[in-house]
Amino acid sequence: MSDRKAIRPYHQPAGGWGALKALSEHLVEQGVAIKGAATLRRMNQPQGFDCPGCAWPDPKHTSSFEFCENGGKAVAWEATAKRCTPEFFAAHSVTELSGWSDYELEMVGRLTHPMAYDAASDRYLPVSWDEAFAIVGRHLNALPDPNMAEFYTSGRTSNEAAFLYQLFVREYGTNNFPDCSNMCHEATSVGLPQSLGVGKGTVLLEDFDKTDCIFILGQNPGTNSPRMMTSLRNASRRGAAIISFNPFRERALERFQAPQSPIEMATLTSTQISSRLYQVRVGGDTAVLKGLMKVMVEADDTARAGEQPEILDWDFIRGHTTGIEALADDLRAAQWDAIERQSGLARAEIEHAARVYMKAERAIIVYGMGITQHQRGACNVQQLANLALLRGHIGREGAGLCPVRGHSNVQGDRTVGITEVPSEEFLGRLEHRFGFKPPAADGHNVVTALEAMIRGEVKVFFAMGGNFAAAIPDWQTTQAALRSLDLTVHVSTKLNRSHLIHGRDAVILPCLGRTEIDIQATGPQSITVEDSMSMVHASAGRNTPASAHLLSEPAIVAGVARATLGARSVVDWDNLVADYDRIRDAIEDVFPIFQG
Repeated sequence: MSDRKAIRPYHQPAGGWGALKALSEHLVEQGVAIKGAATLRRMNQPQGFDCPGCAWPDPKHTSSFEFCENGGKAVAWEATAKRCTPEFFAAHSVTELSGWSDYELEMVGRLTHPMAYDAASDRYLPVSWDEAFAIVGRHLNALPDPNMAEFYTSGRTSNEAAFLYQLFVREYGTNNFPDCSNMCHEATSVGLPQSLGVGKGTVLLEDFDKTDCIFILGQNPGTNSPRMMTSLRNASRRGAAIISFNPFRERALERFQAPQSPIEMATLTSTQISSRLYQVRVGGDTAVLKGLMKVMVEADDTARAGEQPEILDWDFIRGHTTGIEALADDLRAAQWDAIERQSGLARAEIEHAARVYMKAERAIIVYGMGITQHQRGACNVQQLANLALLRGHIGREGAGLCPVRGHSNVQGDRTVGITEVPSEEFLGRLEHRFGFKPPAADGHNVVTALEAMIRGEVKVFFAMGGNFAAAIPDWQTTQAALRSLDLTVHVSTKLNRSHLIHGRDAVILPCLGRTEIDIQATGPQSITVEDSMSMVHASAGRNTPASAHLLSEPAIVAGVARATLGARSVVDWDNLVADYDRIRDAIEDVFPIFQG
């Protein structure tokens, strides 16, 4: 359907005129050159909507253009003039669409009507919302055990929708919450609590203005979180040392031209980002970290023996940590030939990076999914924590750990209850607030959900956003498992591969996008999201919905809950959805961290 563009070498810096050109081309391609430009002016602004792309936090709104190329493209794709209508589905069978590329599927445009799969015609047919909810409710109520259903969540889901989702699923009777975070920062959620007591980052955006040194590991900021480039550029121009470890020499880690800088744009100049960029061997991050800490511990041994100033922050270590002796002994025993072989770096390179780190009074350690999406991901994360703890870079301005999350609210979903291993305290508060006994047994994550599907123990898969069939690394096994189910349900804005890898019955429930007006019984609503630095803020769309037949995610959850639980539900779903402030009040009641 589409002409493929030739791949050509790119010699310019990241950002700049190249980013603006690419963004303008996408706005034109989607038929929203004027509408899209106006929409972008409201993104990441007070009274506007939060970027549907990455989870990088918003600055203090010093500019009317608080968006990046990727965020702009996400808005162009959501605000597109193209529509995926019942007429489109009537013209194309699922078998035919299965041969289309993922790009071709998305470029069909916004879904406009709830659709249900018809095996006789091999097509999706339009249904009413009541019919769609009834199909889901009928399948869920037919299961002999609620644990035979899986309820997946993507990071696009708002806090309000995610809270209602977990409320419905727990009242239904299961903790099966495979979540997109299982495939990205699960290592952070597992590794950091054991090291620091919390599974989130320890820095704020303002810390980037105060730091002396930034280490970046396993993160491609220009590709995955381009708004981060403003913070890195400002830090570099202040003189902060930026050391990057990455097998891939991403251009943004080398140099960046800020579209918001008139001087750089006019003079075609750019800012160097990384002081040094070390191309670590794939999977060699643990070895690099061990080498860095070995240099520090041995330098501290030498300094203390010669009565010189200590390298490690011993006041912090003695006051706030345990296990230093075992770590130091392990580091002293480590052999440099093994470190060099596993890391792919020379000893001199690691020693140079360690000296930069040892000189810094305030250092931030940034990491992404190159660290976490790994067989030893939790170990990588804990070694990063050890590196920070050795110099006391936790709880200090301009210093700390900065895990860069992927989707815009993947962290918030977890905060409001999307977890397969709920705590007793959380379940107790849920029971106290709503008056039903939630299930206590651990549920399924992505891996155990897939294993249960393969064993035939799961019959229904419900996805709140995402593209599950394409997102799982072992996609062949995943797709075979999905086809064996009785029902697959997807809450979506656009057509994707998962709609075509379906169970015997399948339903597509089209929802409002982040940029669109959400009107409920009490009037226009706003939702909230949590960014990478644990800041929660409001988001309210202003565009007219792509179709009059779309519902919001909270309204869809409530509709499914009513159709499934009926009169046995103790939750007044209509009352909650009528005013999202009521959902937020319930979130406060269940999660003390939100109070006030």
